[in-house]
Parts: sequence; C-alpha cells; structure tokens
Amino acid sequence: MATIDRPNHLAAPRTPSRVGGRKTGGRNNFELYAWLFMRFSGLALVVLVLGHLFIMNILDGGVHRINFGFVAGRWASPFWQLWDLSMLWLAQLHGGNGLRTVINDYSRKDSTRFWLTTLLYVSMVLIIGLGTYVIFTFDPNIGS
Repeated sequence: MATIDRPNHLAAPRTPSRVGGRKTGGRNNFELYAWLFMRFSGLALVVLVLGHLFIMNILDGGVHRINFGFVAGRWASPFWQLWDLSMLWLAQLHGGNGLRTVINDYSRKDSTRFWLTTLLYVSMVLIIGLGTYVIFTFDPNIGS
C-alpha cells in the first residue's frame, strides 16, 4: 500500500492535549465548561430576548410607548432589573466566550492571542460593570 504525503499543517492535527501549539494539560475542564455554558446561556438568552422583544415591541402598544418614563417604571421593579441584568450578563459572557474561541482558533502568535484576549476581557468587564451600575443606580427623578 502506498503512503500519502500530507501538508505540514495536517501532519499533526490538534488533539485534546494540544490546542493551538500550546499544551492544555490533562485535567483542565475549562473548555468543556465553556462549551456547556454556551449551550445553556444560549437557551436562556432565547427566552430572555424573545420575552424582552415581545414585551417591548408587541405588547400593549408597541415601541411608541417606550420613553424615559416607561424605562423608569420598568426599572422600579426588582424583577425587571434582574431580567435586564441577566440579559446583559449572559449576552456579554456568551459573546465574549465565543470571541475568545475565535481568537484562540485564528491568532497565530502567542503575543497576538494574549493582547486580543486581554482587550476582550477588559472590554467585557467595562461593559458589564457600566451596565450593572446603570441598572442599579438609575434615577427616574434625574430631571427634577
């Protein structure tokens, strides 16, 4: 039987113990948990976002009733604060996890991977922090 020559990039395909040229270690389950998080957060986001779209855009007059007063009344309830906070956190973490995977898959140099991942994590912390701050400190009497 004849042997087939393969290009160099196919000679050593990725294995569970080797990802992107880096050893991952045998006991690290982070990628498994990240994969599971993507599935469960995606399901939760479908419920949260579709509920949000239905309430905000279809129910009781649609988008024409949305104004500062509507948001103030909505965020006066801890239920809606938690709903919007859950949407914010899950969407940011879900998207950030997906982008982290893309960075790990497509960045060739370790330094590029490091800086892109650092920029991603910093932006995620800033957006989650600012969004959480706004949701919990929203003052409906800001104009008076």
